[in-house]
Parts: sequence; C-alpha cells; structure tokens
Amino acid sequence: MSVADSDTRRFSLISGRGSPGQPPGQEEGLADVLTLQRRGVHPSSREAEQALYQDTLAEYCWARDVAGLAPTTLNRLVRPVIEVCTFYDVLPWELSPRQLDQYFAGAGKRGHTTVRKKITGIDLYFAFLEQRYAGEIRRRFGAVVESPVDAFNRPRHRGDFGLRIPPSRAEMTAFFAAWRQELGSARKYPVAVRNYVMAKTACISGVRATELCLVRLGDLHWNNGHWGRFLVKGKGARGSGPREREAFMFAEGRELLWWYIEEVRGLFPEDALDPYAPLFPSERLPAALGAEVAVAPPVCADTFRRSLRAASLAHLKGTVTVLFPHLLRHACATHNYESGMPLWDIQVLLGHTWPTTTVGYLASAKGDPERASLESSRRAVRRLSGET
Repeated sequence: MSVADSDTRRFSLISGRGSPGQPPGQEEGLADVLTLQRRGVHPSSREAEQALYQDTLAEYCWARDVAGLAPTTLNRLVRPVIEVCTFYDVLPWELSPRQLDQYFAGAGKRGHTTVRKKITGIDLYFAFLEQRYAGEIRRRFGAVVESPVDAFNRPRHRGDFGLRIPPSRAEMTAFFAAWRQELGSARKYPVAVRNYVMAKTACISGVRATELCLVRLGDLHWNNGHWGRFLVKGKGARGSGPREREAFMFAEGRELLWWYIEEVRGLFPEDALDPYAPLFPSERLPAALGAEVAVAPPVCADTFRRSLRAASLAHLKGTVTVLFPHLLRHACATHNYESGMPLWDIQVLLGHTWPTTTVGYLASAKGDPERASLESSRRAVRRLSGET
C-alpha cells in the first residue's frame, strides 16, 4: 500500500509489519511507516526544504493571481523574501526578527517608503505560509513558522511625501507661455511640441504621467461631453490593475489637442492614422523591427519627467522652480478648487474613489473661512428677508 504526500508528490511505503531493524522512534508492534518526522531527518531534508520553499513562492503568486492582482504587482510580491533569504542563506522559517532588523538597518537600508513596502510584502508572505504550510513544516522539519515582522519592527505609514505646493495659476500660465515661445527654435520640433502638449494636458485634465503615455489616437472622443473626453487607464486600487476612466479635455485642452493632431502628430515617422497608434509616440521606431514598422511605441514616462524638469528649470519663475508630472495633477486640483469647482467634481476629475484622497490634493488650496462665513450669513439673510 502506498500513500501520496500531496506537497512533494512522493510516495511513502507502508509495509504490513515491523522489522527487527526498525529505526529509533518507531513503536514496536505497529506498521513500518515512513513518517514525515523520519523524512525530516533524512540526509536530503535540506533539499526537501529548498523544494518546499520554491513551491510556496510559486503557490503564493498563483493565489494572488487568482485574487485578481495585476501582473506588475505579482512580480513584486516575493522579491523582498528572496532578497533577505538570499542575503543570509536561510529559509523563510529560519529567518528571525533580529536578522530582519540587521538587514534593513544595514545592507538593505533604503528610503522609508521602500523599506515599508518590502517589510509589508514579507509579512504578507508569512501570513500565507502560516495559513497553508505551518503544520506541514512543523511535522516535516521541526520548524515553527512565525513572521519576523513583530510589533517592534513593523513600520508605520508616516506619509510618503511632504506637502506638495504647486505653482499659482499665474505662474503656470507664464511658464507655459514661455515654453511655447521656445518651441519654434527647438532642434527636434515634433519632440519639443509633444513634451509641451503632454505637460499642458496633464495640468488641464489632471491625468498621471503613465496614464497620459498610454493614450491612443482612438481614445480621443471629441463628441463626448461638452468639450470632448479621452480614455485613460487609471491606477487600480490595491494592485488590482489599470481601470479605465474618462478624462476631461475642457475648452483649452480640446483646442490644444486639436492643434497637436492637425499640425504636429503627422511629423513623427510612423502611421498617424492608425487608431491604435499612441497619441504621444516615441521619436524612435523599434530598431529590431526595422524602419518599416507602422506604429511606434508610446513615449516613456521617464522621458516625459525629464523634459518637464528641464523646461521648469528654464522657464518657471517663482518659489517653485522644479516641476514633476504629479505636481501638475496637484496644480489641476488646487486651481480648479480655488476657482469654485466643488469637491465632488474634483474627485471625478482626478478619478478618485474616495473623497478623502481628493482632500489630500487640496492641502495647499488658498481658502478663506472668514469670507465663506460672511457669504453664508448673507445668503441666510437674503432667504429670511424673502429676496431671491
């Protein structure tokens, strides 16, 4: 008779009766069973532990894939576990809180946000390990599965960034005006205009850099809404992957994008009539495919960030001298709120699920509670007096 071990897919032979040369630990009179405890002390037990370790990493990724996490998130799940275990040459259930502390305070020390994400990833993996494999690891290898992340080294979320203060509306208007005057003398005119249009579109519509880079020509819907809208793949919550939403052009953005499509988009070396072609393409076609490829890849988000930084250092005047794409998103929210747009509309504009997230974008908005209180009192007086 043979019994299969569901995890190692190996078989243990169970004979009908005991033998005189039975190993220590086996009770006389019982069947000669190759127990998991005996296999744990087998000379190949280290290889078995390594095999089980690899199996748990794969199964953890499978489980999170079934849960619906995005592929980019899946790739980051087990990297911190492999990183720490490789550094100490240990298995996860041999990792102690002291080793974790020493690693992230020494060789693995990074920024607070990076360390917090890595430690959180390790803790989530150990929760999976305790739930599904703690019993087997205890029986086979005599090890207790316990997360090295305890109450003392568990990081606190202090906030990833400080207060983001965008330039004022007047400063942004002067910045884009100075940048546009420089476009005519640019060495690569289509590339310079592409970077300018991307920056101003991000400031008008509040879209992220990665969202803007993935917009295709067929995603522009000129007849939707009052001034037209365009489809973007927004950031998914909790690693669930991109979620599509409509971004708003407004009158200024519609005029800008129409000029870009009519005058500049066709200057790039690829097919500008393909609806699947990127709205903001790279200036270089893929070299491996040759020069006859029809569609160029979209511009990289890092390229957009570098161009925006260089332009801000050259043309932005005021207390804020360096721009990055997410600060344009804050500027969009702040300027619209100061112009009277309600919080709910700004939440829709930015594509937020929770209004508390939107409030964080308005931390530097210049509100005047005294003026608001006076206006509220005047409205109450007008209602009570019967005025319209």
